[in-house]
Amino acid sequence: MEDACRLADEQGLERVTMSALARRTGVQTASLYTHVRSLRDLQTRMTLQALSELSDRLSVALSGRSGRDALTALAASYRSYAADHPGRYEAAHLRLDSPTARSSDGPRHVQLTAAVLRGYEVPEEEQVHAVRFIGATIHGYIDLQRSGAFAHSQPDPEVSWQRCIDALHQLLSHWPTHLDEREGGSDGDHS
Repeated sequence: MEDACRLADEQGLERVTMSALARRTGVQTASLYTHVRSLRDLQTRMTLQALSELSDRLSVALSGRSGRDALTALAASYRSYAADHPGRYEAAHLRLDSPTARSSDGPRHVQLTAAVLRGYEVPEEEQVHAVRFIGATIHGYIDLQRSGAFAHSQPDPEVSWQRCIDALHQLLSHWPTHLDEREGGSDGDHS
Protein backbone atom coordinates (compact mmCIF):
# COMPACT_ATOMS: atom_id res chain seq x y z
CA MET A 1 0.00 0.00 0.00
CA GLU A 2 2.83 2.36 0.80
CA ASP A 3 4.21 1.99 -2.73
CA ALA A 4 0.83 2.99 -4.19
CA CYS A 5 0.62 5.99 -1.87
CA ARG A 6 4.14 7.11 -2.76
CA LEU A 7 3.34 6.74 -6.45
CA ALA A 8 0.23 8.90 -5.97
CA ASP A 9 2.24 11.55 -4.11
CA GLU A 10 4.95 11.61 -6.78
CA GLN A 11 2.87 11.36 -9.96
CA GLY A 12 -0.74 12.05 -9.00
CA LEU A 13 -3.56 9.78 -7.97
CA GLU A 14 -4.81 9.41 -11.55
CA ARG A 15 -1.45 7.84 -12.50
CA VAL A 16 -1.84 5.02 -9.98
CA THR A 17 -2.85 2.04 -12.07
CA MET A 18 -2.28 -1.63 -11.48
CA SER A 19 0.34 -1.74 -14.26
CA ALA A 20 2.15 1.38 -12.94
CA LEU A 21 2.21 -0.09 -9.44
CA ALA A 22 3.48 -3.42 -10.81
CA ARG A 23 6.32 -1.63 -12.63
CA ARG A 24 7.19 0.30 -9.46
CA THR A 25 7.30 -2.80 -7.29
CA GLY A 26 8.96 -5.01 -9.91
CA VAL A 27 6.22 -7.62 -10.05
CA GLN A 28 3.84 -8.82 -12.72
CA THR A 29 0.50 -7.02 -12.80
CA ALA A 30 -1.31 -10.31 -12.27
CA SER A 31 0.64 -10.80 -9.02
CA LEU A 32 -0.92 -7.65 -7.57
CA TYR A 33 -4.34 -9.25 -7.77
CA THR A 34 -3.33 -11.66 -5.03
CA HIS A 35 -3.23 -8.60 -2.72
CA VAL A 36 -6.02 -6.39 -4.09
CA ARG A 37 -9.19 -7.28 -6.00
CA SER A 38 -9.21 -4.33 -8.38
CA LEU A 39 -8.06 -0.78 -8.98
CA ARG A 40 -11.10 0.40 -7.01
CA ASP A 41 -10.08 -1.82 -4.09
CA LEU A 42 -6.58 -0.32 -4.25
CA GLN A 43 -8.01 3.20 -4.28
CA THR A 44 -10.25 2.39 -1.32
CA ARG A 45 -7.27 1.13 0.64
CA MET A 46 -5.34 4.28 -0.23
CA THR A 47 -8.29 6.39 0.91
CA LEU A 48 -8.47 4.53 4.21
CA GLN A 49 -4.75 4.94 4.79
CA ALA A 50 -4.85 8.65 3.99
CA LEU A 51 -7.83 9.22 6.29
CA SER A 52 -6.04 7.38 9.07
CA GLU A 53 -2.79 9.30 8.60
CA LEU A 54 -4.67 12.58 8.50
CA SER A 55 -6.71 11.86 11.63
CA ASP A 56 -3.52 10.96 13.51
CA ARG A 57 -1.91 14.21 12.36
CA LEU A 58 -4.99 16.21 13.36
CA SER A 59 -5.20 14.55 16.74
CA VAL A 60 -1.61 15.44 17.58
CA ALA A 61 -2.01 19.01 16.29
CA LEU A 62 -5.19 19.64 18.28
CA SER A 63 -3.96 18.17 21.55
CA GLY A 64 -4.16 20.82 24.29
CA ARG A 65 -5.45 23.54 21.96
CA SER A 66 -8.75 25.37 21.88
CA GLY A 67 -10.48 28.23 20.13
CA ARG A 68 -8.50 30.00 17.45
CA ASP A 69 -5.36 27.98 18.21
CA ALA A 70 -7.24 24.74 17.57
CA LEU A 71 -8.84 26.11 14.40
CA THR A 72 -5.45 27.26 13.09
CA ALA A 73 -3.88 23.89 13.94
CA LEU A 74 -6.69 21.99 12.21
CA ALA A 75 -6.40 24.07 9.04
CA ALA A 76 -2.60 23.95 9.03
CA SER A 77 -2.62 20.18 9.47
CA TYR A 78 -4.84 19.63 6.45
CA ARG A 79 -2.84 22.10 4.42
CA SER A 80 0.55 20.63 5.32
CA TYR A 81 -0.70 17.10 4.62
CA ALA A 82 -1.87 18.25 1.17
CA ALA A 83 1.56 19.76 0.52
CA ASP A 84 3.50 16.79 1.92
CA HIS A 85 1.30 14.09 0.37
CA PRO A 86 -0.67 15.50 -2.57
CA GLY A 87 -1.75 12.11 -3.93
CA ARG A 88 -2.84 10.82 -0.55
CA TYR A 89 -4.70 14.06 0.13
CA GLU A 90 -6.58 13.55 -3.12
CA ALA A 91 -7.24 9.92 -2.19
CA ALA A 92 -8.67 11.04 1.16
CA HIS A 93 -11.47 12.72 -0.78
CA LEU A 94 -12.51 9.73 -2.87
CA ARG A 95 -16.05 8.59 -2.26
CA LEU A 96 -16.43 5.43 -0.19
CA ASP A 97 -19.46 3.18 0.06
CA SER A 98 -21.49 3.83 3.21
CA PRO A 99 -20.33 0.86 5.33
CA THR A 100 -16.67 1.52 4.50
CA ALA A 101 -17.07 5.25 5.16
CA ARG A 102 -18.66 4.58 8.55
CA SER A 103 -15.83 2.26 9.59
CA SER A 104 -13.09 4.55 8.25
CA ASP A 105 -11.37 7.42 10.03
CA GLY A 106 -13.73 9.84 8.25
CA PRO A 107 -16.04 10.07 11.28
CA ARG A 108 -12.97 10.79 13.41
CA HIS A 109 -12.27 13.84 11.21
CA VAL A 110 -15.78 15.06 11.96
CA GLN A 111 -15.26 14.46 15.68
CA LEU A 112 -11.93 16.30 15.66
CA THR A 113 -13.46 19.24 13.79
CA ALA A 114 -16.38 19.23 16.22
CA ALA A 115 -13.85 19.31 19.07
CA VAL A 116 -12.58 22.62 17.68
CA LEU A 117 -16.10 23.98 18.15
CA ARG A 118 -15.86 23.48 21.92
CA GLY A 119 -13.82 26.67 21.96
CA TYR A 120 -16.72 28.56 20.40
CA GLU A 121 -20.33 29.01 21.40
CA VAL A 122 -21.86 27.24 18.42
CA PRO A 123 -25.18 25.71 19.52
CA GLU A 124 -25.27 21.94 19.33
CA GLU A 125 -28.04 21.95 16.70
CA GLU A 126 -25.80 24.12 14.50
CA GLN A 127 -22.60 22.12 14.87
CA VAL A 128 -23.07 19.93 11.80
CA HIS A 129 -23.43 23.09 9.71
CA ALA A 130 -20.34 24.62 11.31
CA VAL A 131 -18.30 21.44 10.76
CA ARG A 132 -19.33 21.40 7.09
CA PHE A 133 -18.53 25.10 6.72
CA ILE A 134 -15.08 24.67 8.24
CA GLY A 135 -14.35 21.73 5.95
CA ALA A 136 -15.64 23.48 2.85
CA THR A 137 -13.56 26.57 3.55
CA ILE A 138 -10.33 24.75 4.37
CA HIS A 139 -10.53 22.12 1.64
CA GLY A 140 -11.88 24.57 -0.91
CA TYR A 141 -8.93 26.89 -0.39
CA ILE A 142 -6.44 24.01 -0.45
CA ASP A 143 -7.93 22.60 -3.66
CA LEU A 144 -7.96 25.98 -5.39
CA GLN A 145 -4.36 26.63 -4.42
CA ARG A 146 -3.30 23.14 -5.50
CA SER A 147 -4.89 23.74 -8.91
CA GLY A 148 -2.84 26.92 -9.36
CA ALA A 149 -5.81 29.28 -9.09
CA PHE A 150 -3.83 31.83 -7.05
CA ALA A 151 -0.49 31.48 -8.83
CA HIS A 152 -0.69 34.62 -10.95
CA SER A 153 -2.20 37.21 -8.66
CA GLN A 154 -1.27 39.33 -5.68
CA PRO A 155 -1.21 39.32 -2.72
CA ASP A 156 0.58 36.12 -1.90
CA PRO A 157 -1.87 33.23 -1.25
CA GLU A 158 -0.49 32.95 2.29
CA VAL A 159 -2.00 36.36 3.09
CA SER A 160 -5.40 35.22 1.82
CA TRP A 161 -5.05 31.94 3.75
CA GLN A 162 -4.59 33.90 6.97
CA ARG A 163 -7.63 36.03 6.09
CA CYS A 164 -9.67 32.83 5.65
CA ILE A 165 -8.64 31.61 9.09
CA ASP A 166 -9.44 35.05 10.55
CA ALA A 167 -12.86 35.02 8.88
CA LEU A 168 -13.59 31.48 10.08
CA HIS A 169 -12.62 32.45 13.61
CA GLN A 170 -14.86 35.52 13.50
CA LEU A 171 -17.81 33.59 12.11
CA LEU A 172 -17.44 30.79 14.65
CA SER A 173 -17.16 33.38 17.42
CA HIS A 174 -20.46 34.93 16.31
CA TRP A 175 -22.30 31.95 14.83
CA PRO A 176 -25.95 32.82 14.26
CA THR A 177 -28.09 30.85 16.67
CA HIS A 178 -31.23 30.99 14.56
CA LEU A 179 -30.42 31.36 10.89
CA ASP A 180 -33.93 31.13 9.51
CA GLU A 181 -37.08 29.07 9.47
CA ARG A 182 -36.53 27.62 5.97
CA GLU A 183 -34.93 24.39 7.18
CA GLY A 184 -38.23 22.60 7.65
CA GLY A 185 -39.55 23.66 4.29
CA SER A 186 -40.40 26.71 2.28
CA ASP A 187 -43.22 29.08 3.09
CA GLY A 188 -43.44 30.08 -0.56
CA ASP A 189 -41.49 33.33 -0.17
CA HIS A 190 -38.45 33.16 -2.43
CA SER A 191 -37.41 36.79 -2.16
